[in-house]
Formats: sequence, structure tokens, C-alpha cells
Amino acid sequence: MEDDLALRAHERLSACPGLRAVGPAEGHRFALWDLASLAEGALGECSDPDSFTASHVKRLRLRLGASGREYEHNDDYSRRYWIWDAAEDRPYGRPRGPLGTVAVDTWPTGVGALRVSSLYVHPVARRRGLASSTLDTVYEACRAEGLHGFRLDTCWTWQRSVRYYLNRGLWVTSWKHALGFARLSYLPRYEVRASEGELTFLIASPGARTRGAMVPLLVADAVAGRLRLRETEQYARIRDQRNPVRYYARSTLALHLAVRGLPLVRGKEEWAEAIAGRWCDIGDPEGLARKIEIFEQVARDDGWRLTGLYDPSSHARHG
Repeated sequence: MEDDLALRAHERLSACPGLRAVGPAEGHRFALWDLASLAEGALGECSDPDSFTASHVKRLRLRLGASGREYEHNDDYSRRYWIWDAAEDRPYGRPRGPLGTVAVDTWPTGVGALRVSSLYVHPVARRRGLASSTLDTVYEACRAEGLHGFRLDTCWTWQRSVRYYLNRGLWVTSWKHALGFARLSYLPRYEVRASEGELTFLIASPGARTRGAMVPLLVADAVAGRLRLRETEQYARIRDQRNPVRYYARSTLALHLAVRGLPLVRGKEEWAEAIAGRWCDIGDPEGLARKIEIFEQVARDDGWRLTGLYDPSSHARHG
């Protein structure tokens, strides 16, 4: 499946000095880099994908089960790119080799956004801003062609990735099968500020006289082991509007609470609704608390590493 706007965005991506399209003979190597990313996130094994032997690959795929299976890639659905550092290549006058990977769909999802996957940076090239610059490049290419931006998914148990995307200011737009993040033109910049045991969720106000002014929407804290979530007057104004900010503000704040180990459940009634399946795709913090239980149980069943995760006792106090 292909789309004219998406294909024009890909033309822009192909012309970016920091990206190079994966060649016809490079598919297996890209798959090994994908495997390295999965093994690091799921099993905690950080390796050089170009050093993988056949026996190492077999061992990893067996440990990862269905999620570690190598699938035949179809460029009609997504285009794959190597991430490069153009500044590093310049002194040598030639490419020195890829430093990461990314794939971008060829068909928009939702309201005009392209899905990003396979975002991975080689261990020796981290902390140089390559992942951030790649996401910025994808966003700018989408916006230049009239698309709203991008979406991507990650696993709750991959805490390093979860915290990275939150620190990048991505919005939480789903938790149906995984944690869904997005950068979309109709979602404003947000901040989460911590002060005296409270977390305040604020968004940039386009109508404010002061440039960069932030407007508070939600305030959360913990009382007797339970979540207390308060709406500001500004949030009340958009509560009954068809405004995605009213949904995504609550879900984004919920994930910020979760990574800090703060309560997600307000009381018995809200928890009962979550158990019954309400907010199973997106919504209030109790829905995320329920999905975290499911995500972590699936990870245990698959033999994935679980470290530094959410303390069940902090969201199970609903009795």
C-alpha cells in the first residue's frame, strides 16, 4: 500500500544526508540490526549486530520466540533506512558505515501520520543525538508534504525507550497492544513539572501574549496510596469538546506517573471499570494500570527481562 503524500515524504527522507535507503542486498543485515534491538530491549543483551554468528542468531531467535522471527520485508508497506552521521563521514570523504536503523510506513495511519518502526542506534554511536535528529527529520518530511507527523510503538517493559520518548515530549496516544507515542502537528508542546509531590501537566498556549507561556491542564498527586487527579479550569473548557488534547493529556500524564512509580488508581469504582475493560485502548490512568499488569505478565510468559518496572502494590490498593 502506498500513498502519494507518503511517497513524497519518502523522497525527502531519501535525500537527507543522515539517512540512506537500505539496498536490495542489505535486507539480511538490516534484519540482524533489528534482532539486536529486540534482544537488547527484551533480554537486556547489548551486542554488535555485525558480529552475530549463525549460532548466536539462532539462539536469540529461539529465546525470543515468535517476536524474534525474521519476516520477509515488503517495501510496499514501509521503507527502511540506515542512519548515518554525515559530519563523521566528511573528514574521510566516504561513508564509514551505518550507525542505526529506522523504517517508515508508505501509508498514513490515523489522521495523516506515518508509522515509524525499527528505530535503533548502534551502542558505539549513542548519546550523539542520532535518534532525535532522525525523528525530527521524519516529522519535518511529513509536515512538508501535508501530513501531521508520525506515530510509533514500544513495549512497556523497554523502560529505556519509554523514558526516552517521554523525555522527547511525545504524546501517549494508545496502549492497546503496546504503548503508542506520537508527534502530531495538532498536539501542542507539553511539559510535566514536579513540585512538592505533585505532577502538573501543561501545554503551550498559542493564544498567550507571552511567547512560550504554558497552561496547566491536570494536577496529580498521591493521597494514602491512591491517585488524586484534579482538572484545572483550562481543562474543563475543553472537556466537552472534540479535542484530542483532552484524551491524550490524561494518558500522557498517566505514563509519566507510572515511570515515577506513583499511584494510577483513584478508587474502587475506577479500578472496577478498568478491570471490566474500560480504557483498554486509551483513557484514564486506571486503564494504563490494568494494561501494565497485562504487559508485564505477557513479558514474563515470554521469558523477557523485567527490571525497574512498576510496583504492583502501588496500583493494587483498591480494596
